[in-house]
Amino acid sequence: MAQSTGRPTLTEAARDGDLTALRAALAAGADPAARDADDWSALDWAAGRGDAEAVRALLAAGAEPGATGREARTPYEIAVAAGHRDAARELRAAEDAGHNPPPPRTWEPYCRAYPQPELAAYPGWPGEEGEDGMLYLHHDLTVTRFIWHGEDVVFDAVTPEWERFCRDELGFSAPDDFDLMP
Repeated sequence: MAQSTGRPTLTEAARDGDLTALRAALAAGADPAARDADDWSALDWAAGRGDAEAVRALLAAGAEPGATGREARTPYEIAVAAGHRDAARELRAAEDAGHNPPPPRTWEPYCRAYPQPELAAYPGWPGEEGEDGMLYLHHDLTVTRFIWHGEDVVFDAVTPEWERFCRDELGFSAPDDFDLMP
């Protein structure tokens, strides 16, 4: 068992929001990958508190933005779930910087329902005019009869013209994590 120095550990400093103690622990050589008894790292705690300054300090010290504990959530996912936009932006930028190209966000698929006549306004629409009912426009711009992606596909001729129509005429875009935060 480690002997107590009276100073908080790195994870305790992050959990408590004590930026001075966090920086002192890092300066003293604390391991930014260390986890506490709850299997949370200092970066997890900083993300959960929304402490963007602590997040930056930990990332600069080598904390891994994509590391997960037994809950299998990254610090980014923790920040998003807690509604901490600034911390989430720092973490997403760090995750993206470590990959070329940046990894896709994992919350897809997404779809939005439209009345069939709105989609049929597209000049290249394959359906017959006058059909009624709801159709589902998905994140990849395919259209289905049901909410499930890839099932009973009505339209999948994704072209630059169709992309423009979806964006400009329908106002469609799959939301980003930040769009879903309160």
